Amino acid sequence: MSRGTILVLDDEKNIRKILSAMLKSQDYEPIPVANLGEAREAIQRSEIQVILSDLRLEREDGLSLLKWLREEGYAIPVIILTAHGSIDSAVDSMKQGAFDYLSKPFEKQDLLRVLEKALLYCRFTQKNTVNLGDGIVFVGDSHQIKKSLNLVERVAPTDTTVLITGESGTGKELIAQTLHEKSARAQQPLIKINCAAIPQTLLESELFGFEKGAFTGAYATKPGRFELADQGTLFLDEIGEMSLEMQVKLLRVLQEKSFERVGGIKTHHVNVRVIAATNINLEEAVKSGAFRKDLFYRLNVLPIHLAPLRERKEDIPLLAAHFANKFAKRLKREVPKFASETLELMAQFPWPGNIRQLENVIERIMVMEEGSVIHPEQLPDEILEYEEDQFIERQVKSLGGLKEKVKDATRKIERRAIEDALTATQQNVTQAARLLNLSRKGLQLKMKELGIRD
Repeated sequence: MSRGTILVLDDEKNIRKILSAMLKSQDYEPIPVANLGEAREAIQRSEIQVILSDLRLEREDGLSLLKWLREEGYAIPVIILTAHGSIDSAVDSMKQGAFDYLSKPFEKQDLLRVLEKALLYCRFTQKNTVNLGDGIVFVGDSHQIKKSLNLVERVAPTDTTVLITGESGTGKELIAQTLHEKSARAQQPLIKINCAAIPQTLLESELFGFEKGAFTGAYATKPGRFELADQGTLFLDEIGEMSLEMQVKLLRVLQEKSFERVGGIKTHHVNVRVIAATNINLEEAVKSGAFRKDLFYRLNVLPIHLAPLRERKEDIPLLAAHFANKFAKRLKREVPKFASETLELMAQFPWPGNIRQLENVIERIMVMEEGSVIHPEQLPDEILEYEEDQFIERQVKSLGGLKEKVKDATRKIERRAIEDALTATQQNVTQAARLLNLSRKGLQLKMKELGIRD
């Protein structure tokens, strides 16, 4: 079984062959491409976990791929491959969103180590950012979203530390990006790190960098995320997963605005705005001893909470339409509409994965189905089965159901009851099923039995 699909972008055929062979020997599935056009097609066609990209391509700039990924909403970690004399350019690429870089020539173990780290990041990364070319888009018209965005507007121009809370998939990373884009630091780098995706033994060197020879594999000095974010913004995602030891070191940087690289003695001073996010209750974590109280109060200067999607159902039609438009553009297809019953079933569903889950559902439908209208039958089983479960609960609570009401009735009465219900609901099968105390599937079976067409 493949350990992951890796896109290899390099304009030199021999380099693509060498890297592909190296990846295959470690059970990765390489997809070699020679230019940005082929790279974009492969990303749209395949499920890519990590991208290895040369910084300098013939007549093209590897950094253009980073820009395109941001615009299209892809959160694939990109590892930049650069010649030894282009280290400054590689550091700049990290400021523009690259995950990491490797300087040519590099050892096989160095590549595998960075790949493993990128794959861990990929598993934890939230694909919530949606940018269709007009800047950041945050879709929603509910009271909860308006309240959160009002806070963003007020605090963005300041350097205040912000703590964003909410369940996974609610858009915390997008809020962090919005805060940065609306701040005076917008032209400076926004550096992101997921504290849950980086092994705790490596997190210190990721945050603060390291000096050459600091540990095995440290063949060259490398700046950390705080240095990369100097004059800009550092987004610490999943801050609640950070070890107590690292919390102490982070607290010192927040207080003193200075740190030392791993293995170094020189103190580095930085001007960084910190935004943190978590999906756990940090106040409870403080009470249990899993999170430091002093760090919590240092981070929780201005909290912004994002409500789960089940608490703002009025946003579901807007989000669904937005994602349909996004994927129609990507797939070069007509933007489909949603049948009223489809939206009704989607509104009933609790969406445990929140916006991310909704986006994945729309993408799956758009890829697998064609047509100008998305019907209920095209929804995934978990949504349709949830409606069935809800019907069973209603039956248990009900004093009587359709079975008791029509057990002595004739087929004629059954037909009349169903036709009346459909007429009363303007042929809406879902609402008619509720009127008759039937599941939607049960009503469809009965309609088929009686020869009544939807």
